[in-house]
Amino acid sequence: MDKKRLQMLVSAVNKKALDLPGIMNIESDAIIVDQLIGDAGKEFESELSDQEEIIKGNTIRIFRRCEKGVGLSRNTGLFNAESEIIQFADDDIIYDDGYSQRILEEFDAHPEADILLFNVKAQAGRETYWNKDYARISWMNYGRYPAYAICARREKLIQAGVKYSLLFGGGAPYMNGEDSLFLHDCLKAGLSIYRTTAVLGHEQQNESTWFKGYTEKFFFDRGVLYHFLYGKMAFVWGFRFLLKNRAEMCSEYGLFKSYRILLSGVRHGRTIKTQ
Repeated sequence: MDKKRLQMLVSAVNKKALDLPGIMNIESDAIIVDQLIGDAGKEFESELSDQEEIIKGNTIRIFRRCEKGVGLSRNTGLFNAESEIIQFADDDIIYDDGYSQRILEEFDAHPEADILLFNVKAQAGRETYWNKDYARISWMNYGRYPAYAICARREKLIQAGVKYSLLFGGGAPYMNGEDSLFLHDCLKAGLSIYRTTAVLGHEQQNESTWFKGYTEKFFFDRGVLYHFLYGKMAFVWGFRFLLKNRAEMCSEYGLFKSYRILLSGVRHGRTIKTQ
């Protein structure tokens, strides 16, 4: 099986990029976008030039940038990708031996799928999904998947003109939600998305780069996101989200104050021009 058909797109922050193929157990060609941010990034400022290396027979291209924003990072990887199948990745994922073959086998077995969502074991307390069957993803269940679950036929994404939003996620103006919005836009563009039970690897233990508790910013940013995801139904889905999670999320502000903050985010989202 030709592993050159697959290219991993790694979003990294303040990392020694040449160490990542070994740490992550990368088995395919890869593009690593390493964003150098803040004081920690100054250590690597002398290494700003782009780089290409052959590591264990795989072509590893490194783009170092003094910029921030995970959407920007993922778009840089996507726009520079060349392979038939692309795999989104984060720098804290450790991949199992043979994962690359499993990806290609799944795409070959399912020509109906433009995008496949794979299992990657999240660290305890951050689990949002685990696929137990092969099934089509719809408007009812697309919102649970992180970027590192997503593999896609590159040409289908390019033809559809889908890219990551620069508004949401680490380093962006608003908190997480960029992956849900990306899959939302894929569905809107008519791409077929399926989930699969194949397992690729696991997430290392680390601290979230964006979650700082259920603060006012958390609820406000969630409202902004829901405007882009649900439009006129954002008020309804926002209340449903808080009601379902009120014991965990609303202990400090209460359900109705949390909802009022979310609504202010929805209204603010209406004033933002799409990118």
